[in-house]
Amino acid sequence: MTLFKFIAASLLSFVCVLQPAVAMPEDNVALNQFYTQFSQAFEHLDADLVKSIYAEDACYIPENQSKEITMGRKNIIALYKKFFGKIKHKEARIEVDFRVVERQMETTNATDIGYYLIRFYPPVDAEEPVSEFAGKFVTVSKKNEDGKWYLTVDTNNRAEPPFYYNAKPSPNLYYGRQFTPLATENDDN
Repeated sequence: MTLFKFIAASLLSFVCVLQPAVAMPEDNVALNQFYTQFSQAFEHLDADLVKSIYAEDACYIPENQSKEITMGRKNIIALYKKFFGKIKHKEARIEVDFRVVERQMETTNATDIGYYLIRFYPPVDAEEPVSEFAGKFVTVSKKNEDGKWYLTVDTNNRAEPPFYYNAKPSPNLYYGRQFTPLATENDDN
């Protein structure tokens, strides 16, 4: 009988260890805040608004095959500054929105998977239409000893906008501000 109790207790302990960690509400809030900060940075073309998001040793893996992996927060922020500088130079503006469709959570690690959409608004005098492009992203975050979450890996690639528009909300995951699809020439006919 003692052997049976030992086996039962061991099996129960093993099953408990296999259970994934459940995100605490404050962890979801902190992780979702990243997307709000990204949106504000794009809206204001201010890379400093995302500086506190990235870990010192973070890496950014770009979608472009001809670009290498960017290592370190300082270098990642430099990329944002360069990108935002191009938009400012054109006297244009941009907006970004995110829809997180999956969050894999452990005690001090989180992986977010989702879609993003970027809208480009050319200068008014350019007489060009608003354009948009979308993509998929994966971010890996780590909770440091200070209890704060930081992005350690950030990667994305392109996707068709309908993937963003068709993504369904999930409880406790960031779901953005509900961009509506742009009208196309085919819609006008």
